[in-house]
Amino acid sequence: MRFLNDLRPSHDLTYSDVFMVPARSSVTSRFDVDLSTADGVGTTLPLVAANMTAVSGRRMAETLARRGGVAVLPQDIPLDVVARSVAQVKAAHPIYDTPVSVTPETTVGEALSLLPKRGHGAALVVADGKPLGVVTERDGAEVDRFAQVHEVMSTDVLTIAAGTEPRAIFDAMSERHLAYAPVLDGGDLVGVVTRTGALRSTIYEPALDPSGRLVIGAAIGINGDVAAKAARLLEMGVDVLVVDTAHGHQDKMLSALPAVVAERDAYEARAGRRVPVAAGNVVSADGTRDLVEAGADIVKVGVGPGAMCTTRMMTGVGRPQFSAVLECAEAARELGATVWADGGVRYPRDVALALAAGAASVMVGSWFAGTYESPGDLRTGTDGRPYKESFGMASARAVSNRTRDAAGFERARMALFEEGISTSRMYLDPQRPGVEDLVDTIVAGVRSSATYAGARTLPEFAERAVVGLQSSAGYDEGRPLHASW
Repeated sequence: MRFLNDLRPSHDLTYSDVFMVPARSSVTSRFDVDLSTADGVGTTLPLVAANMTAVSGRRMAETLARRGGVAVLPQDIPLDVVARSVAQVKAAHPIYDTPVSVTPETTVGEALSLLPKRGHGAALVVADGKPLGVVTERDGAEVDRFAQVHEVMSTDVLTIAAGTEPRAIFDAMSERHLAYAPVLDGGDLVGVVTRTGALRSTIYEPALDPSGRLVIGAAIGINGDVAAKAARLLEMGVDVLVVDTAHGHQDKMLSALPAVVAERDAYEARAGRRVPVAAGNVVSADGTRDLVEAGADIVKVGVGPGAMCTTRMMTGVGRPQFSAVLECAEAARELGATVWADGGVRYPRDVALALAAGAASVMVGSWFAGTYESPGDLRTGTDGRPYKESFGMASARAVSNRTRDAAGFERARMALFEEGISTSRMYLDPQRPGVEDLVDTIVAGVRSSATYAGARTLPEFAERAVVGLQSSAGYDEGRPLHASW
C-alpha cells in the first residue's frame, strides 16, 4: 500500500480518515477476486468473529465457517462447554445448514421461541429422524401457544437429495414457492437448505480443517495454567489458538505465549497438524516484534477501537486503528508473520481498508452481535425493534463472569474497575438479520474494492492499494442519502 502522492501523514489515522483511489484494472468481475487468507487458519474469507461472549458461540462458529470465516470462542467459557461446542461444529455438515428441530408434540410457543436461533425463519418437525413438516412464525400466529406443532405445521415439504446441484435446488424450490427444504442422504436427515443458501454455496467456499470439517478457534487468557488449557483445546481439535489480553505487550504475555507455543509444537509432532497461535492485543511495531519473537504466528492489533470498549476514554491509551494496522502489519511481514485487525469496523469499507493496510483477516465484534446467530437471546424493545445484548470483555459484567471462581471479596474488588460497556443493545438490521446477510454485504464491498485496485488476491490488494487522506467533510460526502435534501 502507498499513500496518494506519497504524502505520509504526520498524525495517526482511523478508517474514516482515509479513502482508496481507483487504479487501472484488468479485473472485470468481483467473482475473479480470491479472498483466501495467508494466516494458516484455513479460512477462505478474511473474517473472524471476535472472542466475545456476546458474539461467538457454536451457531456463529458453524455458520461463519460454512461461508469461509472463523469464529473464536471466548476464554470465559468453561472448557467442558467449549469441548461440546467444538464437537458440534466439527460434526456439522460443511454445506447444509443445521436445522432447528422439534418433535410433533413440541408446543407452538416453544417452537416459536427457537426460530430466532438461526436465520432460516423455520423449524423442522422431525420424528424418528424423518422430516414430517415445517413450522414458521406465520404458522404460529394467533394460535394457542400450548397447541402442538403437528396441529399447525405445513406438510408441504420438498426433500432434497444430498449432492444435488445448487441450481437444481434453487429451481425446484422456486417452482414450489418454498424457501426451506430438508436435505436427505439415503433417507437420513443431514441438514436443511434455503434458496438463498443454494445461491451462497456457489459463491463461498467453506473453511475446512485437513479432515474436511468446519474450522473453529478458541481463546485463552494469560493467567493460570495456560499450557494445560492450550493442551486441552488442541486435543479438542481447535484450528487456531488465541492468547488474548487487553494489553498484549507485557511480560506476563511474553512468558505465557512460549508455553502455549511449546504445547502447540508438541501437539503438531503427535498429530501432524499445525495450529496457528494468535496473540494480542498490541498497536505498535515493537509490540508486534516481541509477540512474533515469542512465538506468535498471528498478532492481534487494536486497543480501544471496539464499540464496547471504553479504554481510550478511561485511560487515554490506544491508537487510531488504520495506522496501528499499517505499522504492525509491516513489522509482522518482515518476520514472516501476519496480523488480524481487531475492532473499529462498522462498514464494509472499513474491512477493505484494514486489508489494504496489510491485515490478513479482520476481527468483527459488535457488528456480528446483532444477528440471529450470536449467543444472546433475542429481545424486543418498547419500539418493537428486535435486539441482542452486547458487552465489552473488560466490562464489569465480563469481569464478573471471568472471576466466578474467585472468593467473594476478591471478585467484588476486581469488579470495581472496568474498561467496557456492560450492556448495550445491538439491533438486528431488518434487511440483514443473519450473520450470512452481513457477510454478503462485507464480501461484496471487499471484492469490489479489490477490483478497483486491480487486485485478484488479498496480497495483491495490500500491494496495489493507493490510499489518500480526507477531512470529515470528505467522509460525509461519501455517505448515501436515504431521503432527498
